[in-house]
Amino acid sequence: MGWTDERVELLKKLWQDGLSASQIAKQLGGVTRNAVIGKVHRLGLSGRATPSKPARTTFKAPRPARPISAAPSAPRRLAEPSAHAPHPMPVRYVDETPGTATVLTLGAHMCKWPIGDPSMDNFTFCGRRSGDGPYCHEHSQVAYQPAQAKKRSGPAELARSLRRYI
Repeated sequence: MGWTDERVELLKKLWQDGLSASQIAKQLGGVTRNAVIGKVHRLGLSGRATPSKPARTTFKAPRPARPISAAPSAPRRLAEPSAHAPHPMPVRYVDETPGTATVLTLGAHMCKWPIGDPSMDNFTFCGRRSGDGPYCHEHSQVAYQPAQAKKRSGPAELARSLRRYI
């Protein structure tokens, strides 16, 4: 359907009444929401009497003041590790001497841990016998870290996560 003078007047009235482009398109019939938006822009219609959606008010709670430390030059004590806190796993390093396998000699049950720079001629793979996965036991311990235990949710953690939504 085309834009007749009556339809344009109805569009202007509905737009000023605060209806959305989708609502106007339904009332006019035979036009899409995008056609309504295009016509509104071509007509130069700007403001509306009321917004189609009321603005959402947000409440931001004031932050509590930080406590002032008594002696800023005094060394801080580290917190004692609690009994239920997981101990960080030490990072293991494996001696990276040149491997025995190249791209051409790498087999199905050989460790595929890369050693060196792939763009260099002396690039090799570990080549030792692999276990269940693609790497030998030593390289598997480096590649696969054990899952860390989740933090226990307490009142402080709950309050911290809720502050994001307030």
